[in-house]
Amino acid sequence: MERTEPMDPTGIVQEFWARMRARDWEGLGALLADDLVVEWPVSAERIEGRADFVSVNARYPEGWSIEVLRVVADGGTVVSEVEVPHETMGVHRAVSLWTVRDGRIAGGPQWRAPFVRPL
Repeated sequence: MERTEPMDPTGIVQEFWARMRARDWEGLGALLADDLVVEWPVSAERIEGRADFVSVNARYPEGWSIEVLRVVADGGTVVSEVEVPHETMGVHRAVSLWTVRDGRIAGGPQWRAPFVRPL
């Protein structure tokens, strides 16, 4: 069933994780802004753009699942915590900070931009 009402920021991030879990890469891309920027500080990597974000996740080695532990929002800033068990790589936990702009995930919070340098 197709949604007719726009989702709020919390709903968008919850749907993001549902589409990740379902490996619905086209649907995932529809939730992302063209100018999406995602930083993975643990590996010192930055992913720029919807296509690259979808591609890196679509090519991740199979054997994983996702359990959403919590999603908390303050306006367009949304924090999610998920557990990602993998058959051979163990269990990982990810806390993500999302900025939802114009109904799409645009990246992390922008308030800190004047205080930080790119990876």
